[in-house]
Amino acid sequence: MTSIDTERTVSLTVNGVPREARVPVRRVLADALRDDLGLTGTHVGCAHGVCGSCTVLVDGEPVRSCLVLAVQVDGAAVTTVEGLARDDHRGGQVLHPVQEAFRECHALQCGYCTPGFLVTIAAGLEARDAAQEITEEEVDELVGGNLCRCTGYANIKKAVRHAAATMREDAR
Repeated sequence: MTSIDTERTVSLTVNGVPREARVPVRRVLADALRDDLGLTGTHVGCAHGVCGSCTVLVDGEPVRSCLVLAVQVDGAAVTTVEGLARDDHRGGQVLHPVQEAFRECHALQCGYCTPGFLVTIAAGLEARDAAQEITEEEVDELVGGNLCRCTGYANIKKAVRHAAATMREDAR
């Protein structure tokens, strides 16, 4: 009878920092980020990949971290909501334009879904041509994969348009 390893060491670059964790082979990425690496910004809502609260970027692509095993992303670059803000030249942090837009447009209520929205929208806006004005279809697509039970989406969509305009201005 062959012994099967029940734990593995996973090496990741999380928010630009090399990290390692010894995890059970069946641990999902969301739980590894929260429980093993102490990054609690990623929320698990439905645990079925439907709500989007757990969305993180794996090698730049949005991924539902409740559906991916941590061992599957060994060697990958992971960006969580904690990694969206950037360091400024004075040792502080500057919010990502999407984070700033959510704040300015009051695009959250309870905040549980917010990390998934922020990560998904940031990736979507960064992947598009910032010089182009965003369309309502693009806004709908950016928010369409995440569920919010509190806001009704009006201010979330407003925040997407605001962030896109800020990024467009910054691109000039």
